Amino acid sequence: MTLSNNQIRKMKSAARLYAVQALFQMEASGQTAEQIMREFEDHRFGEVFDEAEMQEGDVDTFRMLMDKAVDNQATIDQMTDRALVARWPISRIDPTWRALFRAAGAELIEKATPPKVVIAEFVQVADAFSHDGKEPKFVNAVLDHMAREAQPEAF
Repeated sequence: MTLSNNQIRKMKSAARLYAVQALFQMEASGQTAEQIMREFEDHRFGEVFDEAEMQEGDVDTFRMLMDKAVDNQATIDQMTDRALVARWPISRIDPTWRALFRAAGAELIEKATPPKVVIAEFVQVADAFSHDGKEPKFVNAVLDHMAREAQPEAF
């Protein structure tokens, strides 16, 4: 079965969302990245909740984001800290946003996707977790700063 470009895009978008959820779960539960990735690939991708089927995720994108986020966490966290206001180090922000910045940072340092696409995709993920609509603007500003540091040649 050949996938359309739109289906591939949706699967990559889903993989980004799943990576944020998996990084959050990893931090909260203390499970290893491999345990979490296996759980997501086996049980979360395409799962049905209340008769609504979750989107299949692109396994390669999901694994790349997870591996890069875990392997480069210190670098990504430092990059995030520099993008945040000095009084708000990454350790003080909500774990959801920490997971999002780690996943987005992983994709930014991978340099395979244009920074504007990475920012737009993760702002959409932020919107899914937003409580009052302000978080996506915050995420956009932090990711813009991170992207300029990770890929200055793209700006």
